[in-house]
Amino acid sequence: MLFWISTTLKVLVVVGFLAQVAALLLWVERKQSAMMQSRIGPNRATIKIGSLEIRAAGLVHSIADGIKMVWKADWEPTGGDHLLYRLAPIVAIVPALCLCAVLPFGPTVFLDHGRDLYDPAWATDAATLARSVPLQIANLDVGVLFIFAIAGAGVIGAALAGWSSDNKFSLMGGLRAASQMVSYEVAMGLSLVGAMMIYQTVRLDEMVTWQTQHCWGIFVQPVAFVLFVTAAIAETKRVPFDTPEGESELVAGYFTEYAGLKMAMFASGEFVEVCVSSALITTIFLGGWQFPFVQLTGLEFHYLGLNISWHWAHFVVVLVGFITFSLKCAFLIFMQLQVRWTLPRFRYDQIMKLGWRMLLPAALLNVLVTGTVLLFLNSGNG
Repeated sequence: MLFWISTTLKVLVVVGFLAQVAALLLWVERKQSAMMQSRIGPNRATIKIGSLEIRAAGLVHSIADGIKMVWKADWEPTGGDHLLYRLAPIVAIVPALCLCAVLPFGPTVFLDHGRDLYDPAWATDAATLARSVPLQIANLDVGVLFIFAIAGAGVIGAALAGWSSDNKFSLMGGLRAASQMVSYEVAMGLSLVGAMMIYQTVRLDEMVTWQTQHCWGIFVQPVAFVLFVTAAIAETKRVPFDTPEGESELVAGYFTEYAGLKMAMFASGEFVEVCVSSALITTIFLGGWQFPFVQLTGLEFHYLGLNISWHWAHFVVVLVGFITFSLKCAFLIFMQLQVRWTLPRFRYDQIMKLGWRMLLPAALLNVLVTGTVLLFLNSGNG
């Protein structure tokens, strides 16, 4: 019963949180673009309660956009495939939400308060584990493999939208999205091979545990970090990789013929992908929820002859871990938003060359170097 209740609550909280973050990021991006272009940005939509007028720095614009999308005319192209046309927005956003299921966004919450929280054995005791709630919806043994299996399905939504719209610009956008996502998923997958060789696991929670015991993945796999971040930005189809929806070339690309809530699903799915990619980068390369020198029992610092041990209440450790994970994700999200307003759109041929001629060879070379180093170190230990 505890498992089903906790899982249901985690699903509702994560999905609801992502929906709110997507709306907030729309406002953040508008404000940020206004700052970089020396203009005001959203500031007109207000909430009036009697004589009281609430502007809230333009935050009300997200609410206004939501209301507008609900009431906007929802029409379908007469010559298109109506079933696939309606299915495409769902296929585009659902895989991004499913990816959150395997991401650990905090340390395990232990409910057995009768045990000594400062005993190192308490967190591995079977009775204690039976009364624990991991801050992860599904702790799958296939971890990273699940990520790539589900993320690969996202391209189907863009391809279906382009095909079913009966519009040449939409079709070209769908084809561009399919080829771009397939190209960069190869480099993205290979960039993680080196990290998995070091972590000796594909489970995301165990990757965080390894980084807690040793160091963050960015320090042992810096090349993989750069390659993965680049490929992740390309997967979200945002500037400078937004050729599938380039306004100056394809009107709006694969969702040219969409309006109302269907278009809102495409836009929300894009922001959800940004959040999920940031959470994945945080988990694999930035230590996940781990804060330096913070363990399950509190602050532990034993280096250079200095020994500091400061025990905290368990809920404080959980809170620190969750806040740490959120701040790391927020930083990566802000970085991706900055990239949009810093670099111009690449040409389609430049995107293909970057993926196949630069990222892919670099990822293969990183795997070779990582394997060679590990083989040398293991032979030395032997």
